[in-house]
Amino acid sequence: MADILSVSGLVTQLHNGIRIVDDISFNIRAGETFVLLGESGCGKSMTALSLLRLLPDGVTHTDSVAQLDGIALFGLREREMRDLRGGKMAMIFQEPGLSLNPVMTVGQQITEVLSLHQGLRGKTARNRCVELLNQVGIPDPARRVAEYPFQLSGGMKQRVMVAMALAGRPKLLIADEPTTALDVTIQAQVLQLLRDTQAENGMAMLLITHDLGVVAEMAHQVGVMYAGQIVEQASRARLFDQPLHPYTQKLFAALPDAAHRNQSLAAIPGSVPPLGSVMQGCRFAARCDRAWSLCREKTPGWTEVHTGHGVRCHLYQMQGAGNTVQEKQVRLSVPDVDAKPELHPEPGPSLLQVSDLRVHFPIRKGLLQRVVGQVKAVDGVTLDIPQGRTLALVGESGCGKTTLAKALLQLVPALSGRVQLAGQTLSGYVSREQRAAMQMVFQDPYASLNPKMRVAEILEEGMTALDIDSGSKARQSHIDSLLDQVGLARGAKWRYPHEFSGGQRQRIAIARALAVSPRLLICDEPTSALDVSVQAQILNLLKSLQQKFELGYLFITHNLAVVEYLAHEVCVMYLGRIVERGTAAEVLRSPMHPYTRALLSAVPRIDGANRDRIRLEGDLPSPANPPQGCHFSPRCAHATEQCRAHYPPLTRHSPTHSVSCYLHVEARVDDRVF
Repeated sequence: MADILSVSGLVTQLHNGIRIVDDISFNIRAGETFVLLGESGCGKSMTALSLLRLLPDGVTHTDSVAQLDGIALFGLREREMRDLRGGKMAMIFQEPGLSLNPVMTVGQQITEVLSLHQGLRGKTARNRCVELLNQVGIPDPARRVAEYPFQLSGGMKQRVMVAMALAGRPKLLIADEPTTALDVTIQAQVLQLLRDTQAENGMAMLLITHDLGVVAEMAHQVGVMYAGQIVEQASRARLFDQPLHPYTQKLFAALPDAAHRNQSLAAIPGSVPPLGSVMQGCRFAARCDRAWSLCREKTPGWTEVHTGHGVRCHLYQMQGAGNTVQEKQVRLSVPDVDAKPELHPEPGPSLLQVSDLRVHFPIRKGLLQRVVGQVKAVDGVTLDIPQGRTLALVGESGCGKTTLAKALLQLVPALSGRVQLAGQTLSGYVSREQRAAMQMVFQDPYASLNPKMRVAEILEEGMTALDIDSGSKARQSHIDSLLDQVGLARGAKWRYPHEFSGGQRQRIAIARALAVSPRLLICDEPTSALDVSVQAQILNLLKSLQQKFELGYLFITHNLAVVEYLAHEVCVMYLGRIVERGTAAEVLRSPMHPYTRALLSAVPRIDGANRDRIRLEGDLPSPANPPQGCHFSPRCAHATEQCRAHYPPLTRHSPTHSVSCYLHVEARVDDRVF
């Protein structure tokens, strides 16, 4: 196949000559996916922005050649470039909340692309808009086209961005973390949509991701990027079979799984060096345990170790193409599904108790805004988090996980039910001590950080409000310690949020939550924006803090590998209700509910093993009009008339494992429901 994109010697630099992207070269053929893999701050997004010529002020590209389907991108005038953007080349940006226009409806924004690049208008454009939203898994797309971005969850906004990018039928799609905010079922659906689009029209794709499972499923070629350079490049199969560069090997070693749950993950020490700080030598040398004097004195050149497999490392300078490389193989981290369930010590006293919690939002219509219905976001949830334990809450976007978390913090009012923290019942008023005892790490770090405040002010704000560490000197020392713990330089405290990458902003949000020494930490997708190495640092930090201070965690996530590594218990949530709960081993290795099985089947695996993916029919029903009987019955292949008529009781099948499903109601241990 012909090359759709050809990039040679791409250099992007600041006005003072400091290079952000340094001599990047790669080709992408029609129907092929090239993946850029690496930590936050390595220059992956800047590479994409360079190709689109959307660089910020003060940043320019020099001595570069980039051709899209034979067109020299850097020789076009801006007017000609605007015709290409959204048409021949499109981009899915990493921050959907910043990329969507807040004063335009979803339909208007997608229709704008259809009008400019496809010539569609009126009813035809609207129908195509609804079709695109349906393809990316937006529930009730005919209604969503008239809604604004603030009315959508983070995952839904990301799906809207995917729909907008595909609307112009591009020849090249640049996808910057396109599945970061998506749960596993929608991620599988979106990735399949991208693969189908490639098969249909030969679209080339430049995919930027930190998820090695996504790389294993999507990539044809992979470029591992570090500090502005590609340090290793190979086909997917060869890279996963034999990663050569020490940095690539450490990325694989940092993956969480059940086999490492009693150990610390192999996090890469330190962080990506600041721009221009490494003038000579290997840029990874300061973090590499195999570096020697040559690595710090001489910049390594590019070595073609095998045909199509190159690496920038002194370890291979003497190797020629085709020579055998005697390197230690890195065993890919694959969950051991046949392992025996882990034996946990008896849980400590209860820290958080939730009983039959309901959060309903009124639907108002008409001039007098009469209540005509209820959105049942949380509909009778009961759970318990012992001291020093982690409860993971998993489920699709829109099932009520974040609303439940906000209700626990008394940020949204509950219709009924009871919440107790350390034996004290929480009501509308929360004391200073209770507020300090419960903290939350929000899903979108940019939206939750004040853009007008420096990092030091952000971290100090909660300490001041709750009277923690009185005295400026003590607080600054505490702030420095927090930045050390989350892997940021101490000097970063004088910078603003917009000066950080998405992953770095998430670390700031975690440091803010830890600043007031909470007893319960509610984490809403805290690692979704982090690459695997930084994720390992955060998970190690959370685990060590839990062991040291006996913290309780409510961990909301769609990353089941993280659940397997960190969680003690798991609750699976669907449309406002818990459908299955148990220990991590029980739920992840012996799932009973059909919905849980579908979630697990959608998880990308880095070993490339074939598995039967359970494709869910239809969309998540609206919580404003939930189905009669079992809420999952319209999408369940095993549903019976009994399922459609009555909601199944929550029945116990082991001392710790319970499920709401008529398929298993006869096999229960007893009639006790808890």
